[in-house]
Amino acid sequence: MSLVLVEDRDAVRHVVLNRPEKRNALSVALIEELGEALHGAAADASVRAVVLRGEGAMFSSGMDTAELGALAADPTRGREYRAGILAIWNLCEDMAKPTIAQIHGACLGGAAELALACDMRVMAADAMIGFVETRIGLIPDVGGCSRLPALVGLGRAKELIMASKVIDGTEAERIGLVNRVAPADALDAATAQLAGELLACAPLAVGLAKQVMNASARPALAQTLEQEVAAQELCATSADFREGAQAFAERRAPEFDGR
Repeated sequence: MSLVLVEDRDAVRHVVLNRPEKRNALSVALIEELGEALHGAAADASVRAVVLRGEGAMFSSGMDTAELGALAADPTRGREYRAGILAIWNLCEDMAKPTIAQIHGACLGGAAELALACDMRVMAADAMIGFVETRIGLIPDVGGCSRLPALVGLGRAKELIMASKVIDGTEAERIGLVNRVAPADALDAATAQLAGELLACAPLAVGLAKQVMNASARPALAQTLEQEVAAQELCATSADFREGAQAFAERRAPEFDGR
């Protein structure tokens, strides 16, 4: 079974995370298939917009916890692991075509960072989104710390990330984290409406405008992305992460000692 499905709706390509039995957890295998699908969409001249969504009950629960557990045992693999993920997340931002994350159910951790890398986000009012890495002793390290402040402001970004705050779609739209919010049963229609508005504009102009605005909004992105991985390397070797990962596996609250 393919872990990523591709569905064309006229000039809009839907790329669908398809691991519903695991809450669309982002395993290495799924991420590799996602990269292939996104590269295919970027290269296909018949595709003018890309929608990223999840199959089943939610968009995605985030990174595969079993693979994160393996990283806890061997944190030296962290930089290589992260680099492959970041290259695919960045493609959502770098391709000339507009990308839209359609969020239902829940969108957590690395999945929320994937949604951030998209140009726009449409979210169900009752869905939940959060950057929850600090709960297990890590930081959002695939663009979360770098991209979130530009969307919601530094103060709100600090609250969301440092306190691992989880919010619903209505609040996410109020603070600018998502572009549009809709009832869950109208989410597809809301995404289709936004995609249609984009398709009504000249594709070359849309792509060039995207490129210029990205450069303007995030002039130091490459530098801060590197800071993220350097910070994560410190976190990954800390007693906090060992305790956080163990607590998560044991389904209990972690006991951080503050040192």
